[in-house]
Amino acid sequence: MYTVSDVIQALDLTKTFGKHTAVDHISFSVREGEIFGFLGPNGAGKTTTTRMLTGVIPPNEGTALVLGFDICRSPVLAKQGFGVVPETSNAYTDLTAWQNLMLMGDLYGIPRGRSVDRASELLRVLGLLERKDQKVQAYSKGMKQRLILAMALLHEPGLLFLDEPTSGLDVQSTQMILSLLRDLNQAGTTIFLTTHNMEEANRLCHRVGIIRAGKIVALDAPEKLKVAIDRVHRLEVSFDREVPADALAGLDGVLSANRTGDKWQITAENRDAAIRSLVTFSREHNATIVTLNTLAPSLDDAFLRLTREDHP
Repeated sequence: MYTVSDVIQALDLTKTFGKHTAVDHISFSVREGEIFGFLGPNGAGKTTTTRMLTGVIPPNEGTALVLGFDICRSPVLAKQGFGVVPETSNAYTDLTAWQNLMLMGDLYGIPRGRSVDRASELLRVLGLLERKDQKVQAYSKGMKQRLILAMALLHEPGLLFLDEPTSGLDVQSTQMILSLLRDLNQAGTTIFLTTHNMEEANRLCHRVGIIRAGKIVALDAPEKLKVAIDRVHRLEVSFDREVPADALAGLDGVLSANRTGDKWQITAENRDAAIRSLVTFSREHNATIVTLNTLAPSLDDAFLRLTREDHP
């Protein structure tokens, strides 16, 4: 299951709070150089898992190797090699952005000259250089999030943990952070990303793990998860005139037909049979097909299916 190139190796990680099991014997690995997405509904165990992997809280059972170090037995050695961007800002609000970064440099033992060069470059890339001497308490949420990303990257870590890094941010801050994450990954940084944003995960991640009620229910590349979740196909069709819903729903190969705007969303067990039926229907009812598309399943579909309470 694990290889020497795995930067994270979690084995039977378990965390309980009283009688509640937040994370239930989960095992997975994160490969060097990938962006690994960790997805799940609220309360599924995402943040608890991240806090165990980063040494904030200890597991009740199981182990985690991060960059080759046991996070419980050698937390300092592990933490020297990774950066963490929590969901809520951990910057000191009564200090300026520059002072926060210099403090981080001192904590990591980075020579001051290197800290200055590195901080200047990060603030420039993240659009904060002109505001570096302003106290963080005056920053917007997006600015604070960009600052803590800079703080996490100051010591040039090979592994970066991010917990909902774009949650509640404006479009400009979100795009800036996502662009930086892509650049970091292309330069060799491994990224562990928890997110609620399915489109974000679909665009960024090489693999995703989906957690529900403390257990991992899926682990694969986004595209593979999409095609594996169901054998039901989706079609989208529109006609040049009104057609009755019950007529479409009763066609051979069609399971259901639902109107969305000027189009019909069709679900079908047999895509070929459904398409043939729609063509025959259009000819017999003198209703010209304006558009006909087959819709690939989305990561949203996979997420919703895999996190349903009745999913096996």
